[in-house]
Amino acid sequence: MKPQPLIAVNNVAASRRWYQAALGLVGGHGGDDYEQLMAGDEMVLQLHRWEAHAHPHLGEVDIAHGNGVLLWFLAGDFDAALRRIRQADAEVLEGPKVNPNARHREIWLRDPDGYVVVVAGHYGDLGA
Repeated sequence: MKPQPLIAVNNVAASRRWYQAALGLVGGHGGDDYEQLMAGDEMVLQLHRWEAHAHPHLGEVDIAHGNGVLLWFLAGDFDAALRRIRQADAEVLEGPKVNPNARHREIWLRDPDGYVVVVAGHYGDLGA
């Protein structure tokens, strides 16, 4: 089993563009109501428009999005990810910084819908 998180968004196309620019993901489905974002051949995130398809369990559109949930992405090349994030002019909440417990670097972002997105290097990539 592997996770394939789905987040509800106001504008699938705008969110797709943000995740493509900031994280280098690729659209795998397309559409204005639903999108699958891919890293290589693997789906890593789904975007779903709030009002589409009448799903009663997506949550409330007027409540803070993702409260208590972080979208955490492992970057194969943290330096390249950092360059892409800066080029995308993504909103940075914190970092880049070193997490001494994990011995890696990470950067905390906010996506267009208010979700917190963390991009981190591999655990222990800074050595002992």
